Amino acid sequence: MKVGIVDYRMGNLASVSKAIEHAGGEVQVSDQTGELAGSDLLVLPGVGHFSHGMENLVEFGLKDFVVDWAAAGRPLLGVCVGMQLLFEESDEGDAAGLGILKGRVEQFDSSLKVPHMGWNTLQPQGDSALFQQFAGRYFYFVHSYYCVPSDDAVISARTDYGVKFASAVHDRNVYGVQFHPEKSSDDGLALYGRLLEEIA
Repeated sequence: MKVGIVDYRMGNLASVSKAIEHAGGEVQVSDQTGELAGSDLLVLPGVGHFSHGMENLVEFGLKDFVVDWAAAGRPLLGVCVGMQLLFEESDEGDAAGLGILKGRVEQFDSSLKVPHMGWNTLQPQGDSALFQQFAGRYFYFVHSYYCVPSDDAVISARTDYGVKFASAVHDRNVYGVQFHPEKSSDDGLALYGRLLEEIA
């Protein structure tokens, strides 16, 4: 399976690429829409600031490409900030998100230690088979903001950190994970593998 990883200067591209290759994907990392267009799965990774990420997507001419990709029903995965960018807006800056999913991104309460960093478990929600098999398994998180979908039906897993936030979402062809599978040892690699199988 051909996996296009969107290079908008915000992701840990090397580790994402290696993990997906390990899972059996044929990876193409690019900021060129023509090179990404032939992919079977598009991955939007992300590390850093929400508004900066949106500015980069616009600057590199990738924003409309990603939105149109999802609208066409083609498989899309957002990872960490990449998942947050799928939503409409964020407390982190004033840029509008991609709006592929309805909802917003909120900051953890100031009473909590932020960022939420380290290992935490998934509590699967709904009927998404992809995440059910990872109930109670530990994945690696690094984030100070979390997604609040307008429709709880898209939430595939929650994680408890002062609030039970959406740690994974799935709406038809669109997937998102707040954690980093590529930093989550064997379970993270297994999740990438199961995603490729589900899409195939």
